[in-house]
Amino acid sequence: MPMNIGAGGLILILLIALLMFGPSKLPQLGRAIGTTIREFRQGTKELLNEPKETNKE
Repeated sequence: MPMNIGAGGLILILLIALLMFGPSKLPQLGRAIGTTIREFRQGTKELLNEPKETNKE
């Protein structure tokens, strides 16, 4: 688990999220987080795969 969060901690975080946002908003929230992570990964891949331009004059 990331940052040493155990199963109990993960369950606690999910329960707090359920109480804060309600059951109808959780799928939308999960979808938004997934989209954000996907876009971040694509951006970092593009940045790492960019050819390095050198100005030789």
